[in-house]
Amino acid sequence: MNPMSSNTILRSSFVLLLVLGACDSNDLQDLGEKIDAAVCAPGAGNFTTEITNPYIPMPVGRQIVLEGKEDGDEIRVEITVLDELENVAGVTTRVMEEKEWENGDLVEISRNFFAQAADGTVCYFGEDVDDYKNGEITGHGGAWRADGNQNFPGIIMPANPALDMAWDLEIAPGVAEDEMKILAVGETVTVPAGQYQNTIRVLEQNRLDGDAGEKVFAPGIGIIIDAGVPMIAFTSGE
Repeated sequence: MNPMSSNTILRSSFVLLLVLGACDSNDLQDLGEKIDAAVCAPGAGNFTTEITNPYIPMPVGRQIVLEGKEDGDEIRVEITVLDELENVAGVTTRVMEEKEWENGDLVEISRNFFAQAADGTVCYFGEDVDDYKNGEITGHGGAWRADGNQNFPGIIMPANPALDMAWDLEIAPGVAEDEMKILAVGETVTVPAGQYQNTIRVLEQNRLDGDAGEKVFAPGIGIIIDAGVPMIAFTSGE
C-alpha cells in the first residue's frame, strides 16, 4: 500500500488532474524517435481480438465512464467494448464504441477498431465517426480506416511500455495523425472510481490541429483520465 495518508493522496491526485488538463494546445512537442509500427501492418499476421494487454484490456462488455470538466465544458464519455467484430484491411478487429456528451448534449459516437499483435502490442485500425448536433448527425470528422495503402494501423499501447517511448497512434495522412509518448510510469493516481497504482501517463497530440492532452492508463483497467476528465465508473465485462 502507498504510505501516504488519504488526504495527501487526494491532494496529489487533484494537482495531477489540473496538470493533465493544462496542456497548451498550440505547442506541439518533438516526441523524438518512435517505435516501429510494422508489428501492426495488416500483413504481419497472428492478430487476435482477445485483447489482454494489461494497460488496455478489452474483454467484451467492459465499460469505462469518464466525467468532468474540460475547457469549461461538462464532459461525459462512455467507452464500451462491444461483442462485435469488424474486418479492416483483411484483419478481424474488436469494436470499441465511444460516446461523448458535452454539457448534456450528445456530440459524437465512434466505433474504434483494435487487434492485438503476436507480441502483445495493441494496434489501432481506425474508426467510424458520427458527429452530432441537436440530435442529428452532422458529419464524420476524423473517420479513417487502415487500408494498407495510404493509411496504416497505428499503436494504442506497446507490448512493453516504458518511459519516453513514443509511437504513432493514427497513420492516416491529412485525416488523422495523432501520436503518443509516455511521460511517467509507476504513479499512484486517485480518481472518483478508485485509486490505481503503477499507472502510465501519456501525452497525446494531434499533428494536424495542434491539440494536445494527457491520458492515464491503469493496469487491468485501461484509461482512467483523459485530458483531465477522470473515470467515475467501471464495469469489468467478461
